[in-house]
Amino acid sequence: MNKQEEAFTIRAAAPGDVEAIVECLAFAFAPYQQAYTRDAFLDTVLTPKTVLERMSQMSIFVATNESGNVVGTIACKVMENGRGHLRGMAVRPEFQGSGLSGRLLNTAEEELRRSGCKRITLNTTEPLKRATRFYQKYGFQPTGKIGSFFGMSLFEYSKSI
Repeated sequence: MNKQEEAFTIRAAAPGDVEAIVECLAFAFAPYQQAYTRDAFLDTVLTPKTVLERMSQMSIFVATNESGNVVGTIACKVMENGRGHLRGMAVRPEFQGSGLSGRLLNTAEEELRRSGCKRITLNTTEPLKRATRFYQKYGFQPTGKIGSFFGMSLFEYSKSI
């Protein structure tokens, strides 16, 4: 069975998933490490402590393969004024292109929709061109807001749901 045909399960993350989430983020973002500032990269790939902190503030989902290994993750949070926010989406490189990213995104969007959100925002950095194309394919548009992320430009995207 190839990676395109593999079955995935998406579920809420549990404390026992922390190390696997850190590993998933590290593998997914490793190709971009040199394009990131040191602090921006550390805030992106996280540590067990920062995953637990995020878990206390956001809903985190994991995708597992048929062997039960975490191969993808995404986090979402209900914000003010009917807005939801996405953060920390990653799929291990060997599973990229399998359709898993879209399933993770849809799971987070549905969670935010059920929570009453009408709009979703996310932020991305300039090196993540493939991710930017992916988000635009799923209806996210640039808002024109550019923030600072540990010495890097952070571009906001938004989508109505």
